[in-house]
Amino acid sequence: MPSEMTAYVVEEHGDPDVFTEETVEVPEPAADEIRVAVSASSLNPVDYKIRRGDLPDFTPAFPATLHCDVSGVVDAVGDDVDRFDPGDEVYGMPGGAGRQGALAEFVVGHAGTFAHAPETLSLEEAAALPVVALTAWEMLVDEATVDIDDDVLVYGASGGVGHVGVQLARWLGANVVATGSTEEKRALAADLGADATVDYTDTDVESYVDEFTDGGFDTVFDPVGDDHLQTSFEAVRPFGTVVTTESSSTQDLSAMHANSLELGVVLVILPVLLGDRQERIGEELADIAALVDDGAIEPHVHDRFGFDEVADAHRLGESGGFSGKLLLVNE
Repeated sequence: MPSEMTAYVVEEHGDPDVFTEETVEVPEPAADEIRVAVSASSLNPVDYKIRRGDLPDFTPAFPATLHCDVSGVVDAVGDDVDRFDPGDEVYGMPGGAGRQGALAEFVVGHAGTFAHAPETLSLEEAAALPVVALTAWEMLVDEATVDIDDDVLVYGASGGVGHVGVQLARWLGANVVATGSTEEKRALAADLGADATVDYTDTDVESYVDEFTDGGFDTVFDPVGDDHLQTSFEAVRPFGTVVTTESSSTQDLSAMHANSLELGVVLVILPVLLGDRQERIGEELADIAALVDDGAIEPHVHDRFGFDEVADAHRLGESGGFSGKLLLVNE
């Protein structure tokens, strides 16, 4: 086993070109941890927000190795780990937010933040799932109760979290209405299982509520926030549920009181940040892997980059000019 490895790190916050290729020590797994030889990672908004310095409390110690998602092969296990053995193919969300992440040849993380990878995906493709699939799962399964024939509105349906949300809501038996700003994005949502799509840029909330529901959506799924969160309160029925990942903006909450609404907020990386309840990540990833293998969920990978192209991936990610996920492969 070599004592050193290649990692793509940031020495300070900055633009996408702040990444540098460095030689660093191979980390050793502590008790309850595993070490994984990294096959791939993927890009999430939290990754470039950490890089820019928007989330200083989430930044690993400099020199910081970023990226939360990872897939790979278990290389070593620490004491008290009995769920994994060397050679196991896994995927997970072990770091990148508060602790060193996946843009390296090896990553160490709490065993509870991993699960065995889906068998029906390539190991590289599995890296596209952890953050977005966990987020969609916690929004629709933990924070909401979606029953068969419920009306569910999915904002940002072609995005990372949204495109999994469409598939998961469909699996739960809902009637899914998905929003998208372009014909291409709406077509993707339809291909993923949406019953109907809406161009929210030229359709007001009242129109699509009247067209697709009888008095409002049972659940509104909002991984976008800001204006979308405000319109969520208009789109949901009385006693309905709004679930979101973006609640830091200022909103008028009067509709929540007037219509007795529930608001669920998800910060999926919180167990990693706190170092607490990390086992829930692995448990949920195991459920998600089963859904993948049953054909209910499939990641849409828009493009692939090598780790040495991480700056290009971040530039495209920040531009918003893509659908689904951007994959980074350890070539």
